[in-house]
Amino acid sequence: MLFGSSGIRRKFDQTLAVTALKIGSALASRFPDIIVGMDPRTTSPLLVHLVISGILGTGGTVKNAGIAPTPSVAFSTRVVKAGCMITASHNTEEYNGLKLFNRDGSSFTRTQQAEMEALLDTQYWTDWKFQGREQVFDAITPHKSAILDKITIKGTRSVILDCGNGAGCLITPSLLSDAGIKTTCINCNPRGYFARPSEPLKEHLGYIGEMVKKTGAGGAVVHDGDADRMMAFDNRGRYIDGDRLLVLFSRYIGARRVVTTSDASMIIEDCAEVRRTPVGDAFVSEELLTWGDFGGEPSGAWIFPKISYCPDGPFAAALFCEMASEWDIAREIDAIPSYPVLRESFACETARDIVTRLGASIPTEGIRIADEDGWCLIRASGTEPKIRITVEGKTLAKAKSLLAMGKERIHLGKTA
Repeated sequence: MLFGSSGIRRKFDQTLAVTALKIGSALASRFPDIIVGMDPRTTSPLLVHLVISGILGTGGTVKNAGIAPTPSVAFSTRVVKAGCMITASHNTEEYNGLKLFNRDGSSFTRTQQAEMEALLDTQYWTDWKFQGREQVFDAITPHKSAILDKITIKGTRSVILDCGNGAGCLITPSLLSDAGIKTTCINCNPRGYFARPSEPLKEHLGYIGEMVKKTGAGGAVVHDGDADRMMAFDNRGRYIDGDRLLVLFSRYIGARRVVTTSDASMIIEDCAEVRRTPVGDAFVSEELLTWGDFGGEPSGAWIFPKISYCPDGPFAAALFCEMASEWDIAREIDAIPSYPVLRESFACETARDIVTRLGASIPTEGIRIADEDGWCLIRASGTEPKIRITVEGKTLAKAKSLLAMGKERIHLGKTA
């Protein structure tokens, strides 16, 4: 499959460029008008021009949103028939890729992805008399307005905001300000290079906690490169892991049915009916189309169907600030039960082959081994050449034993 767990993604090269041109043509062969946006990476303008060229050459109409967050492009897809975002999300700068969206903001389903792949080797070019049209389009203003209509901040609040030099710079600083939140901005200038690793992991954000403490802020919110992800710190300057953010959001919005991924903690099952999908926001989005009030995964992708079926970092940031204006977030975090969760990843160019040898029918979905005291998930990353292991146990000793078992299985898979 050309598509991974979150669109098409690979290191930038001529193959990706040719794919972008073909994707544009394939999209226009099925959809008459398409919105296209991009993140600030240095390779994004070239790829967006190629997608647009494919659309125009096939006679389609393009609404060009320029640099915009993925959730803004997905939200605005409702005014056209399909959407395309040029981004590698949280990957490092040498990567880029494409995400495709339906009118409701949902990612293309696996069936739709397979249909797109089948169209790539067919030329749909029209002649010179029937070329398409390109229009400049503002995807950010309507998205921001829709968020502000749903957010109410109680009292004066302050927050640290780190956009990671990504597309979130174009919306979240003004969004939070317009909502009445005093923001201290870090890395809020969009550029092709990231001042910190784009993925909003705890180890990439060591400076945030001290800033929260020194400024007396109510917390912090952090984006990745295309702002489909949002992670946070509480009012004591502590990083909030994704499993607890999933619980916090579920409780705050009163979600009774939650869709999450196979690597999410068991703690979500204490507060909601849960359905699990393979790892990847596209799978969560697809399940939410028919079931669930809210969805997310511990990586920081939060999907609120009342906005769209795309992970929405800016909406999550604003909602977290609203929550912080009503709750003592640190106290809420301390009240959530805790099971030890361990995660490791290993760079491996043959990751998919190894996980397949371990017994996975789809390597990016992986294999999950569980008993009453915990579980272990081994899978190939859908976006990078890596094998990922996630384990959870009711005790740390159980979690460590599951992790050791997972590593041993990978070793056996490599030598098989």
